[in-house]
Amino acid sequence: QVQLVESGGGLVQAGGSLRLSCAASGRTFSSYAMGWFRQAPGKEREFVGAITWITWSGGIRYYSDSVKGRFTVSRDNAKSTVFLQMNNLKPEDTAVYYCAAGPLSSGFKKELMSSYDYWGQGTQVTVSS
Repeated sequence: QVQLVESGGGLVQAGGSLRLSCAASGRTFSSYAMGWFRQAPGKEREFVGAITWITWSGGIRYYSDSVKGRFTVSRDNAKSTVFLQMNNLKPEDTAVYYCAAGPLSSGFKKELMSSYDYWGQGTQVTVSS
């Protein structure tokens, strides 16, 4: 069982930055891939980014095209926390942001919600123009 708690959301002007955190409980945090998704009003939840952790090669990061170059996913396994650094925010980034944990496997599909077993409650990010 893994419990996830996001924090760090808020209101920011376009061009600004926010850093989201997701604290995880459980002793096997390093064996999970961690993903970030977001859901804007009236839209489906969409993949934002993810980070895996393979001990011999380090974490591998993935991003959606809409955030690539602006957002960075990182993780601190010692603190069981994953981060989403968001720079150059745009009004279209406004959404509720969710972190999720899924067991790493050879067929892991990081962009699919069904790949993740555990979800946080979400944190609101609002970007004003």
